[in-house]
Amino acid sequence: MRPWRTLDSIETPEGWLELRQRDERGFLITIAGRVLMTSKAHRSEDELARPVCAAMAGRARARVLLGGLGMAYTLRAALDGLPRAARITVAEINPRVVAWCRGQLAGLTDGATTDRRVDVVVDDVARVIARAPAGSFDAIILDLYEGPHEATCRAGDPLYGAQALERMRAALAPGGVAAIWSEEADPPFEARLASAGFRVERVRAGSGGRRHIVYLGTRLHSIDLSHRPLPEDSRTPVLRRGEREKKPRRSHA
Repeated sequence: MRPWRTLDSIETPEGWLELRQRDERGFLITIAGRVLMTSKAHRSEDELARPVCAAMAGRARARVLLGGLGMAYTLRAALDGLPRAARITVAEINPRVVAWCRGQLAGLTDGATTDRRVDVVVDDVARVIARAPAGSFDAIILDLYEGPHEATCRAGDPLYGAQALERMRAALAPGGVAAIWSEEADPPFEARLASAGFRVERVRAGSGGRRHIVYLGTRLHSIDLSHRPLPEDSRTPVLRRGEREKKPRRSHA
């Protein structure tokens, strides 16, 4: 078996982000030596896009925001399943990842990032959502390295906190959907999503082996105040971001 070789790398606050290759279609993306994703196993990316595509079947010109590019497998699955007139905006915070998907990784997804239906912006998806006018998107997909967990409980968490989820709801059109990848179930996050005005479904990605979670939230017309979370000072203290030992995402190596 051929050894892995590093094609490119960039330093990030969490360590060196590297693109590695072993054979023609065998790639890894790692962070600080830990595997984030592999080209040989992308079931969870496909499953993340699937319920969104089903929900958008009746919206010929669906407007979709995808947060996180990865190897562009989620983008490819969305392009294949959405109506042909749909438009997808991809928000990827690291320009080097965009370059990889347009370069060395392009063949894995038939050049998904260069599809005419796709606009790629180098930006933090949390900022894109916060700046979006009300009702800008029919669907929002969050396919990020770090999903919701105990350290994202605080109201001010930029992605999964109560305020962020309220901004997400505002950015969605009536009846729009949000799909969020998570490494494991997080009941407090489910409660926050419901209290922000979503009908919440928990979907297991695939069958057999390690199965991740897809949270699917459908925007309701009104918010049920009975599901509002407790005030900050009445909650059990939680770890802050960076205090939790991060688990490698989608590690199949």
